[in-house]
Amino acid sequence: FVQQTEWSLQIMTQRALEAESKVEKLKQEIFILQGELESSKVENENLRASQMTDPGVVKHNIDFALQNLYKIIMSANWSIRQLTSGAQSLCFVAEVLKSTGKISEAEAEKK
Repeated sequence: FVQQTEWSLQIMTQRALEAESKVEKLKQEIFILQGELESSKVENENLRASQMTDPGVVKHNIDFALQNLYKIIMSANWSIRQLTSGAQSLCFVAEVLKSTGKISEAEAEKK
């Protein structure tokens, strides 16, 4: 039983480390996305400042901005899903560790 518990703890530790790694990757991606968002904001401000009157140019700029915005939205949605998955994994690990602790306490009381 002790070996099985130790094995379970090793697996849970591995899962926790993987979840932490995912969280770090997602933090990096969020940082990149924030940079892209700031870049898009600057581009938007530049477009506003230029006050272009040519409808074709304005339409092109709007299409370009929309494409970038959709890319950012899709990437953010993916990041949120990954972060949620990582958080759920961490909750699962916490519950298993909690259960393992209770089992260990019960075994100690039997002795």
